[in-house]
Amino acid sequence: MTTTAELAPIRTTDSAPASPTGELRALTGLRIVAAAWVVVFHFHFTALPGVALVVAALGPVVTAGALGVDLFFVLSGFVIAYTYLEKLGPKLTAEATGRFVWARACRIWPAYALVFHMFGIWLLARAVYGVDSDIAFQSVQPVLSPGEWVEQLFMVQLWDQPYFDGASWVGSTWSISAEWLAYLLFPLVATVFYRMRNLPFTVLAGGAVALMTPIALAYLETGSPYYPWSWLVRILCGFGGGVLAYLAVRKLKSQGTDVRRQASLVASVTPVLIVVGLVAGELVGPGRGGAVILLFPILVGALALADRGVARVLSRPAMVHGGRISYALYLIHIPMFEVYWLAMAYVPELTGSTVVAHLAGLAVLVATVPAAQLLYRWVEEPARRAMKKVPAQLHGMDTPRPVVPLPTFCRGPLTSPLPVVPLDDRLPLGIPLDTDVARRDPCTTELPALATPLVAEKAIGLRGAAWPTRVAVQREPIPNEVARRDPETHALPLVANLPQAPEVLDLPDFDDPWFARPRPAQQDRRSGAPGDARPLPDRLLPGSGAPGPAPSRPARPAPVPAPPADAAAEVVPAGAPMLPVISPLPVPRPVDRVQAARGAEVRSPHPELAEKLVAAGLNRGRHRARNARPHAAPHIAGQRGPEHR
Repeated sequence: MTTTAELAPIRTTDSAPASPTGELRALTGLRIVAAAWVVVFHFHFTALPGVALVVAALGPVVTAGALGVDLFFVLSGFVIAYTYLEKLGPKLTAEATGRFVWARACRIWPAYALVFHMFGIWLLARAVYGVDSDIAFQSVQPVLSPGEWVEQLFMVQLWDQPYFDGASWVGSTWSISAEWLAYLLFPLVATVFYRMRNLPFTVLAGGAVALMTPIALAYLETGSPYYPWSWLVRILCGFGGGVLAYLAVRKLKSQGTDVRRQASLVASVTPVLIVVGLVAGELVGPGRGGAVILLFPILVGALALADRGVARVLSRPAMVHGGRISYALYLIHIPMFEVYWLAMAYVPELTGSTVVAHLAGLAVLVATVPAAQLLYRWVEEPARRAMKKVPAQLHGMDTPRPVVPLPTFCRGPLTSPLPVVPLDDRLPLGIPLDTDVARRDPCTTELPALATPLVAEKAIGLRGAAWPTRVAVQREPIPNEVARRDPETHALPLVANLPQAPEVLDLPDFDDPWFARPRPAQQDRRSGAPGDARPLPDRLLPGSGAPGPAPSRPARPAPVPAPPADAAAEVVPAGAPMLPVISPLPVPRPVDRVQAARGAEVRSPHPELAEKLVAAGLNRGRHRARNARPHAAPHIAGQRGPEHR
């Protein structure tokens, strides 16, 4: 009644009729059939001529709808064993038992609590403002008292009552109280059922059917299983029969497609036998067809193994979703019917043989489905998820832990406000990391600075632009945001020794006294004019502090104009280091640039990467031709593409 075919620790074979999450979809779809059977059974008490005609036509198929509750009991026993027997059976522990009981309470209590409180208000209003003593459409009127409210709240209102009539404010919820008792007893009897798992299949299957015999005999003798404590016999026998049916199915779960084919046949034939048995039993005597309850464990077990026929119909998405909202449907249909039945007593248009009256009755019957959907969507599922988080929150498992700063293992000044990752890169367990810290490589917070170009060197790039000059390495560390900045060019420059190119200057340290000596002016090799000696910028002198902002992307260099005739007469500050100004070379053609790069002596700060970049640029054309497909161009037809490698 309140259990879906949930995740289970025991899996069937790959072709078994279970969803990827372990849900037995056919059994979930069977739940909506059982719930609809009970709803139609309760609706057939509506005083409408059309309802009487339908009941006369269908006969015991409608009037025996109370059997849907027993089908719920068998389903619950099977699914609970399917989900929890492996966890609770080996050993009875307080922790496992507590988790099971709390999971079942999360499943059935939230929606139940809302419905019974709302309907309790309705009953209280009828007791205060009603014209008669009847407050509910039950043969025995429920009692409205604080003690009864507490029993209803904890779902124990039936445990001390020999009959279920009048025990619950919402008439149909007597079965929920009975099933709650079965849930509490299951951890105790699970150890017994678990030790029966190795019994032969015939013994387990026969035991499942035998447990249904007391109820079947009551139907055969009196036509109704209504005697003192009959509700206890129904829940214990039905639930136990479902558990034994699961143990029997467990013996067959790995025997291949033949078993599933036979199970599909049994699952398709059993509903027909149930209908035939109901009709035939009615011919023997009123209610005698209820003996078909013996077939319920067979039907549930066969559907758990079947993969075609009726099982495939019940496994459709619409049926599975109906099974998921069946508990909400079971809860809410009685309050809706009670309101409708009371309205019929005061609104004459809702009674009689009129079309309006029958349309209103049909609308109420159909409206139970969207009402159940709303209850499931906005109450049952959200409350279940919220309640399942309560144990973790009480134990502090969901409390966010503070971020503990990591110790600094790297020596030297820090250039970032964030802690440094340890050298061994093995963090203590249980210490959370800040996102920026987690992204940082170990001990790479200090990188050498790339200073502003010092020497006017020409470089040949892959895209035909004149590259900036080579840079010097500064000794002081720089901040991360500067060190991580990409260079202003799209590729690394190649510094080559071309014919008639200026010699690359290997600059000394800033502290070298030779570097502070003035350098003589040099002759411009292109124009023959002497180059002017200019002092080194202050921001690159020793002790001038951190370098300035990174230079923007260099544009194409313009020709340097010839220096004035009196350039040698310029006054140069004493002690200022001198560097020559070298005019840029003319930009060669792309072909000349590639050929020169192939024969040049690579003198890049990263020679390995520079060689790879040159090779990538030269092999680009061959790569395209080699990877071209035969239909790409006629002149490369027949080339071997990547699919032939």
